[in-house]
Amino acid sequence: MTETIRMTTAQAIVRFLDNQYISMDGVETKFVEGFFTIFGHGIAVGLGEALDSDLGELKVFQGRNEQGMCHSAIAYAKQNGRKKIIACASSVGPGAANMVTACATATVNNIPLLVFPADTFASRQPDPVLQQLEVSSSLAVSTNDAFRPVCKYWDKITRPEMIMTALVNAMRVLTDPAETGACCIGLCQDVEGEAFDFPEYFFRKRVHRITRPIAVKEELEDVASVLRGAEKPLLIVGGGVRFSEAGEVVEKFCEEFGIPFGETQGGKSACRSSHPYCLGGIGVTGTLASNIIAKDADVVIAVGSRMSDFTTSSKHLFRNEKVRFVSVNYSRYHAYKMDAVKAVGDARATMEALTEILRSTGYHSAYTDEVVKAKEEWDKELERLGGIAYTGEDFEPLIQARDPRTIPEFVRLTEGRITQTAALAVINRTIDKDATIITAGGSLPSCMQRMWRTDKRGGYHAEYGYSCMGYEVAATLGVKLAEPENEVYCVVGDSSFQMLHSEIMTIMQERQKVNILIFDNCGFGCINNLEMNHGIGSLATEFRYTDGKKPCGDLIPVDYAKIGQGYGLHTYTCRTIEELEAALEDAKKQDRACLFDLKVIPKTMTDGYEAWWNVGLAEISEKESVREAWENVEKGRRESRAY
Repeated sequence: MTETIRMTTAQAIVRFLDNQYISMDGVETKFVEGFFTIFGHGIAVGLGEALDSDLGELKVFQGRNEQGMCHSAIAYAKQNGRKKIIACASSVGPGAANMVTACATATVNNIPLLVFPADTFASRQPDPVLQQLEVSSSLAVSTNDAFRPVCKYWDKITRPEMIMTALVNAMRVLTDPAETGACCIGLCQDVEGEAFDFPEYFFRKRVHRITRPIAVKEELEDVASVLRGAEKPLLIVGGGVRFSEAGEVVEKFCEEFGIPFGETQGGKSACRSSHPYCLGGIGVTGTLASNIIAKDADVVIAVGSRMSDFTTSSKHLFRNEKVRFVSVNYSRYHAYKMDAVKAVGDARATMEALTEILRSTGYHSAYTDEVVKAKEEWDKELERLGGIAYTGEDFEPLIQARDPRTIPEFVRLTEGRITQTAALAVINRTIDKDATIITAGGSLPSCMQRMWRTDKRGGYHAEYGYSCMGYEVAATLGVKLAEPENEVYCVVGDSSFQMLHSEIMTIMQERQKVNILIFDNCGFGCINNLEMNHGIGSLATEFRYTDGKKPCGDLIPVDYAKIGQGYGLHTYTCRTIEELEAALEDAKKQDRACLFDLKVIPKTMTDGYEAWWNVGLAEISEKESVREAWENVEKGRRESRAY
């Protein structure tokens, strides 16, 4: 007779999660570190009781904003190579809805995230329960139905025994490199506390193996056949290279066959920036070196990339009329993109197999000095960008489209003299080589994909798949929890900081030494560029007082250092490059979290470099500037691949 253990649904969740393990390349890792939670009435006495009663080896982290705590969990999972997670739990209603954005972020980036939002009562006896969303067409619908389109697995627990198959299937998805993303298991409040006789075997140790399937022989031969005819191939390093730990294999592949490589945001730091064939970021936010080589490439090898519009420059980047695409990807869905000749399998194992086949043919690219010259030209540009300094009233920033009031007004109000490109250059050369840098939406990841250099594998941590502003501060906590021995820095724009910095309190609570660098340019600088470069005025993208109709008055200065002081952080206000460099050195000596308030002159970010981006501009406008911009958009669309 099967032995059973009588416990509540919530207690079963905790017991089960404490016994999940990952095995990759023979190394076994405990999969679930613990729970991030904000207790509300929907989980405080259900899941909360279970966490208070018997945690096992799990930990409990106190979040401040449900989206923020999920961002911390995403960053933790990513920095651990998807081998460890922190589950997240919230109350019903607004607490649950706050996690939807984070679930989309995890799914887009293929990062495992397990969330347990509380739900309404299965019995419906107290309906409408506090925070319940009532839908008159169906009483079965709740806030948690909003998770369906942004999750890779979704379930709702209306009976205790349902939790068994729900958790097993969540583990199936969370540990599958091709399908991983957010998994949502809604917990009806009354069911959380209901008891059931669970079979003892449900709680036994489970080891989920992450394997390295190699693409089948026929697909490898197809890819090799295309490469054998390539004179000027280009390889794209995507996030799959990072998670497969295939960076060294890709580097050796490129060395042996003379193939340069560009990096996506997700793939950057999978390979060493100092590698002789590394061209840096590619696409809309790419380097001049990558994009010049990409224009003439006759074969593009995408390894572990989902080929987003920023990577392909809205399918405009690759201008060789005979260009062909090859894709190596764990996901068959992504491998099919760009009509690629595909090899579906683990990046490392498949690239190793492809190397053997290609080696047997004696293949080598036909490049002579093109790669060296492209890199030399970009090195000169990097040096120029890092040396751009404010020169006074005659100063001309890199971005020309601007409100003529902005820079003089900013300098007067903040006394800031820092340029964005010079700030990134000094940060890059000052922080420790084994430090990790974090960034997300806005102009900073654009500049950093171009300018940042690191030889630490995994040392560049960007969320750009969903371009989720507000990710940065929370992610800093997640990354620090993943690698407590190293310094962790995030660069965050003032607008993104304003959106979400609540997990600063959790950082202080956990006594984590992190470094938060706020680039204050009084606005949504990236989107202001997008507006003004397409003939539109500076509308609601700078932080200005309103005139009663729209925000077009004076700029609004903010003292971010005081915000940091209020939380107990060690803070610095930096108005010059010299002050920033001194602050970075001093912060290394501190034993608590540090916040840097950088007064960065607007319009001093990078721009262009042979890329084009398709945007939905108005086809008809009274403004001549918009009509001119529309002609350029139409031209780009005509020159791009249709799909």
